[in-house]
Amino acid sequence: MRFKSINLETLRDLYLNELRDLFNAEKQLVRGLPQMVEAAKSHELKEAFVNHLNETKGQVGRLERIFDALGEKPTGETCEAMKGLLEEAEMFIEAVGNHDVIDAGLIAAAQRVEHYEMAGYGTARALALRLGAANDAELLQQTLDEEKAADQTLTRIAESGVNELAAHAVG
Repeated sequence: MRFKSINLETLRDLYLNELRDLFNAEKQLVRGLPQMVEAAKSHELKEAFVNHLNETKGQVGRLERIFDALGEKPTGETCEAMKGLLEEAEMFIEAVGNHDVIDAGLIAAAQRVEHYEMAGYGTARALALRLGAANDAELLQQTLDEEKAADQTLTRIAESGVNELAAHAVG
């Protein structure tokens, strides 16, 4: 595991680091989600990925607004966690076999991404509140709500059909 040294003197430093990590994570996801759309066979799953791609672009825009208000640049951080999560998702994107099983794997990979994002946005929101940045906290909460809804949608798709179809797969 590779660690890079960061300078954290203040809570604001930590907050900016968290925001930059989230910004990079979302940018990576904007590049990765189209591949998941292409790999998914379930129409409902494809639609969920497309919808979340559009939401993710809006989330990038929200983060840019926060950075503008802070007078800071959003760049400079690579989200290694998202990089790894998307590398894991590639296993399902490139998989061959039963399409229903692959879709179940894509859902699992996407939910790992959502859970990571929920943790990040929850942390950033808490830091924003502590720093008195109520407007930032509101924007971060909006994104957190979208991430939770995306996770719930994926759960519903899995439980209402994809996992059952995958369970009946014979290889």
